[in-house]
Amino acid sequence: MIPRPPQRGFTLNLRWYGGIAIEPLRPCHRHCRPGGQTAIDEEVSAVKSKGMIVASAAALAGLLYAGSVQAQVQVSGTAALTSDYVWRGSSQSEGDPAAQVGAKVTVGSGWYASAWGSNVSFTPDSGARSEFDLVAGWSGALSPDWSLDANLTRYVYPGTGRALDWTEFNATTTWKQRAWLQVAHSNDALAGGRRGTYAQLGVQVPLNERMRLEAAVGQYWLAAAQGPDYLHGQLSAIATLTPAWELRATVHDTDSAAKRLFPGNAGGRWELALQGSF
Repeated sequence: MIPRPPQRGFTLNLRWYGGIAIEPLRPCHRHCRPGGQTAIDEEVSAVKSKGMIVASAAALAGLLYAGSVQAQVQVSGTAALTSDYVWRGSSQSEGDPAAQVGAKVTVGSGWYASAWGSNVSFTPDSGARSEFDLVAGWSGALSPDWSLDANLTRYVYPGTGRALDWTEFNATTTWKQRAWLQVAHSNDALAGGRRGTYAQLGVQVPLNERMRLEAAVGQYWLAAAQGPDYLHGQLSAIATLTPAWELRATVHDTDSAAKRLFPGNAGGRWELALQGSF
């Protein structure tokens, strides 16, 4: 998903979108694995998911302990209500509302662990009703103008009984909080069992103390056996209402390849979001 800004606090999103439904050409979504699953695949995936959850919990506990020792621990979180959960140009909730919440623990050295969750909905129905992103990484300044966030993200879909979970390495470098470049790679992209690489370039343009524009374009390179490479973009106008609250209007669009890969969930759509932080 588009790199989330540093979690400063509580977030509430209210979003609406408009778009045209596309007839299914190929039912392949981020949770689809070509060829179906075997009982062994499902059992192995379940073990991996449980292991990742335990490891993330241990990482959070470790960070809390280290922070308490150094008195440098920081805790932040987000929460959201959105009419459409859009990730890399494609709706993960079929345009329906989603409730989202996240928490992040950071120690003074820059190491952090976070967990973020949302309800989801896919077609064809895989049984997935929720998604949890478990993240462990490091973020900090490289110089007065440049910063870096590098992490390992595990996407988990509890209770599906299928191998939908997958892991991705992400790195985002930011210049003066005005522009960013994100590169992500996985050997099991979209839980498809094949490699995939994603890149996104974004800019932020302040208009005044309360208004700014953000634009981003992303390209996903997927294995030919899994699906076509695709391109997506978005443009947002953000108004700061208070230090803790923002109003965001976003327009999304994708190329035709994304529409073929995610029928009915890619293409043009717009959102309106009310966000806050703690």
